[in-house]
Amino acid sequence: MFLKIWLNYIIGYVNIKVESYFLERFINICISKNILLWNIKRKKSTILYANVSIKDYKRLKDVIRKTKSKIKIESKKGLPFIFHKYRKRKIFLVFFILVVIGLISTSNFIWNIEVKGNDSVNREEIIEALSQNGLKIGTNKNKIDINQIINNMRLQRDDIAWMGINMKGTNAIVEIKETDKAPEIVDENEFCNIVSNKNGYITKINVQNGTAAVGLGDIVKEGDTLVSGYMEGKYTGIRYVHSSADIEAKVWYSKKEKFYLNQEINVPTGATEEKYTLNLNNFKINFYKTLSKFQNYDTINESKKLMIFSNFYLPIEIIKTTNYEYEKQQKTYTEEELLEIATKQLEEELEQKIENKDNILNKQVNVYSNENYIEVEVIYEVLENIGIKEKIIF
Repeated sequence: MFLKIWLNYIIGYVNIKVESYFLERFINICISKNILLWNIKRKKSTILYANVSIKDYKRLKDVIRKTKSKIKIESKKGLPFIFHKYRKRKIFLVFFILVVIGLISTSNFIWNIEVKGNDSVNREEIIEALSQNGLKIGTNKNKIDINQIINNMRLQRDDIAWMGINMKGTNAIVEIKETDKAPEIVDENEFCNIVSNKNGYITKINVQNGTAAVGLGDIVKEGDTLVSGYMEGKYTGIRYVHSSADIEAKVWYSKKEKFYLNQEINVPTGATEEKYTLNLNNFKINFYKTLSKFQNYDTINESKKLMIFSNFYLPIEIIKTTNYEYEKQQKTYTEEELLEIATKQLEEELEQKIENKDNILNKQVNVYSNENYIEVEVIYEVLENIGIKEKIIF
């Protein structure tokens, strides 16, 4: 479809308005005569708008007569009309022709890679893996073996269950489905203990196989044996087993840090400066001086690839750099202000380590202060499953 649009743009086409009580018949006759209409839009029941090539427009005379239609040219599109309009501006015409030739030639290459379906798999990792397997920005589409790339990616990565690659214009759309976490494969012939992987206070222990080495209310340390990989019977004696159990414990996450009452902080001034860079297939042209006029500033970069049609990207990227000025100022906090800031910061850092925040049972904040700083410690008490399997070595 993309090539047809380009072809019709080169040879020229017109947007027409057709008025008739027999629009369905008009369309059917066009189809039977291989007259291509596209971007058809109906208005009311008796009017439609459509695009048609110059060649096919000349063939509509018989169709108009049969369907008793009225036809009007709304607009003219394509190179023939542009050439006619600018026939006296030769330099512009030559430049325009070069641009068109350049666009046509770039349509054979990939200038954008779009990744869909990745939730836990990092996009940059996928882009890098695709690049190593032959799909990267600037690659000729005719030299890309999609099936080979998909097979290689699935062999190399166990976090991808399915992958599809679809080429649209100069855009490669990569769709993936991530694998679910593989269930634990239990080899019942491999004898093992269950040992603690955290310090904790046992609140539940339900042993399916093996012999419990701890009980409710016991305090355990990382590395302590929770379930021994053997069972002893009155008549069978001791036999070794593959331990299995459900074990819950209260575990603690803590973080302690000093926060000074007198601090140097960054205060935004509100002043900004914007700078632009043109990236032509990794060749960068800066439209500004390298150095900023600000002494202290934060920088945010935004980039956008140029496209002229849907899925037709160009090897041109506009990078917008925004600098936000700030001033360094001395600030003296009260203990109450600093305690609130410190507690929030430590809580956020600890909660990143806790898988399920709903299992938090208790929070404790300890504070030590002097004339220069406060030392804050935040402790979370969390209910978690603990225990990892450790092979018994004889």
